[in-house]
Amino acid sequence: MSKDMSYAAVLGRKPEIMKKSVGIDFSKYESGSIAFDYEQMMRDVEYTIEDVKNIQQDHGVGNTPIIELRNITELARKCAPEGKGARIFIKDEASNASGSFKARRAALAVYQAKKLGYKGVVTATSGNYGAAVASQAAMYGLKCIVVQECYDSKGVGQPEIIEKARACEALGAEVVQLTVGPELFYKFLLLLEETGYFNASLYTSFGITGVETLGYEIAMQFRERYGKDPDYVVASNAGGGNLTGTARGLKKAGAESRIIAASVNLSGLHMAADTQFNRKSFTTSHTGFGVPFSTWPDRSDVPRSAARPLRYLERYLTVQQGDVFYITEALASLEGLEKGPAGNTALAAAFSLAQELDQDQTIVVQETEYTGAGKHIQPQLSFARENGIEIKFGNPHDEVPGQNIILPSHPSMIKAQDLDVDNMRRSLIKNALKNYNVTEPTKEDIKFLAEETNSNEEFVKNVIASL
Repeated sequence: MSKDMSYAAVLGRKPEIMKKSVGIDFSKYESGSIAFDYEQMMRDVEYTIEDVKNIQQDHGVGNTPIIELRNITELARKCAPEGKGARIFIKDEASNASGSFKARRAALAVYQAKKLGYKGVVTATSGNYGAAVASQAAMYGLKCIVVQECYDSKGVGQPEIIEKARACEALGAEVVQLTVGPELFYKFLLLLEETGYFNASLYTSFGITGVETLGYEIAMQFRERYGKDPDYVVASNAGGGNLTGTARGLKKAGAESRIIAASVNLSGLHMAADTQFNRKSFTTSHTGFGVPFSTWPDRSDVPRSAARPLRYLERYLTVQQGDVFYITEALASLEGLEKGPAGNTALAAAFSLAQELDQDQTIVVQETEYTGAGKHIQPQLSFARENGIEIKFGNPHDEVPGQNIILPSHPSMIKAQDLDVDNMRRSLIKNALKNYNVTEPTKEDIKFLAEETNSNEEFVKNVIASL
């Protein structure tokens, strides 16, 4: 008798498909309520930092340089009050194989697939991760399928996403291009079931452990060069794995650096709405992913996500689309470094943050990405115009996502805005109670939620009481 391939039936088989495709029995970490043993799940990866570094460096990943942005720092100081203007550095992750930090996640995930004897890997992503998985799969001699949310219902795709599909195909992957909406996850599950391939998910403990080397390298390289840890590390935030892995790596190095999240403000746009899909110029590092995944991490493609950013971040800054395009051009024209705009989200936030801090303080922007073809700012702005988006100079804080992109008429107008992190903590607690159908959380749940929100048990109890 053939299997039921209806949408409802396939999604109903999700736990079975996921267990078979990632080689992890998530049930052993469960408590039967909200809490689960996150740290044990991470420890079960069984690779040390040195193991991961060796695996990555054997495949063109890691040991990327830290570069001081002297001219951008000087520009920030010209905009800052007297005595302010922290030194800004970038970790140049574009020098990884495949051109982004995602190569770190892919290197360990694909290594694990090869070790367990899988014949191929599947990943669902419209971003740089697809190219990273394709690159690593080619090195290991594995098949690779990338499932990509690419077009709206009229068959129109953003230039950045089309470029990423080109990169995946160039690196040997089969790319399955789909329209925006629930079709993506359905097709992804079908392919995992049909092929028996490994789920090279962004959100498993292997993917996040792969990013830990990034944070660890920042601490070690900075100490070697400057004799101290950076005061702040700013991480672009979407699904949370970038920030989570970097923060865990910094902690493993014993670093005291404070972790700041940064996203492009796309409030008002629905990420899965067909009519709004092409009215945004950023497909990642934006609030449409960053806020929902921070306040409910387990919305990912595995039962328990290893990306849990609220455990680690101290502040969450948002910037406008125009801010990021401007700082991308500034990076190229002032520093001679041409990088992709999405990776410069954290740089725009760092440029603003630097103006709050003393000149002897330091900020590391922990990633860059490759640019070219559709990822460059010019095709993205041209595509925005074609979709009726007004492009102009002015104050970016007058920008309305989906209607206009406002490039700052002066760099002093790049001003990051703080999201209310306590409100996000409250949302996570509320979502946990609702999604796990818990009315009376246990002591273990309370302790877990305090860890999840980087708060304390008193805060959690007060939130629950208010609900």
